[in-house]
Amino acid sequence: MQTEIPIVNGAKPTIDTIETLIKGASEACAVPLWPQMVRFNPPEPNPKCVPYVWDYERIKPYLVRAGELVTEKDAERRVLMLVNPAREGPYTTDTVYAGLQLVMPNETAPAHRHVAFAMRFIIEGNGGFTAVHGKRIAMNRGDVILTPTWNWHDHGKDGSGPMIWLDALDLPLFIHFPVHFVEHYGKPRYPAEDIDTSQSPIVFPWIRMQKQLDEAEGEWVSKEYLKADGSYVSKTLGPSAERINKGASSPPMRETASSVYHVIEGSGYSKIGGKKYEWKVGDTFCIPSWYRYQHFAGSGETAYLYRFDDKPMIKALGFYRWEGMDTETLVT
Repeated sequence: MQTEIPIVNGAKPTIDTIETLIKGASEACAVPLWPQMVRFNPPEPNPKCVPYVWDYERIKPYLVRAGELVTEKDAERRVLMLVNPAREGPYTTDTVYAGLQLVMPNETAPAHRHVAFAMRFIIEGNGGFTAVHGKRIAMNRGDVILTPTWNWHDHGKDGSGPMIWLDALDLPLFIHFPVHFVEHYGKPRYPAEDIDTSQSPIVFPWIRMQKQLDEAEGEWVSKEYLKADGSYVSKTLGPSAERINKGASSPPMRETASSVYHVIEGSGYSKIGGKKYEWKVGDTFCIPSWYRYQHFAGSGETAYLYRFDDKPMIKALGFYRWEGMDTETLVT
């Protein structure tokens, strides 16, 4: 049976070659898949982002100077985004955003709330605090503080010197799911009271996590920050911490999760995708999905690393894989 050719603008188009077929269909916004099959169905994960180390000593002077040149009225949040060199903001990895935020003495980062989930890792400073939906939380070096979705939150600083922390958010997801938005509170601060951070479900003190790491056996150990019931702290991002004894290394790993690491103590390097990336205290580095990686602590002292990744989301969606796993177990 001969295919009936439709009439377009009073005339039947000529479809006598593959080229005219593709051109005509594309002009009708019906683009053929077969020329792009490999692009949409690659033989293995193919992230756009690349591994990278953000040198804290190089970046910090710009962040501190921003505290002097950019007033709190000029910037709702004074942040330097850690943008992957292969992409633009908000991508630190293809699914995870990281940024260095600064608050100066007697400043207020005004109260707002948003759909995105956020975590803060406190890098340095004294007298800083964040208020999360009525709970004012003192910031201490190494602590992890959660800001759950749609919670009012503002930041402030008492005393002298800057307060600096590492933000983690799931912002890249909202490029694909355009449902993220922000609501601003009517006043600079949302009403809040001081709380006992040792008892708060949204605060994970570093002193407690370091104790767990040090009490665990082995040259390398990793511990996740989890809720009291053992579940992930959010549906999208998961934080954890690692200890690597001096001169030791972590096991090699390759997984579909992507991660961002921050160096709490020590120095060393990571082999990521066959390339060596050196790091030291304060530095932040990323590992995109499916890059094989391994961490090595220097010979001088034990290294402690903070990590956040997209594993809760990747697992929930059924996308999590690691090299060497029996993928037949995933068949249903």
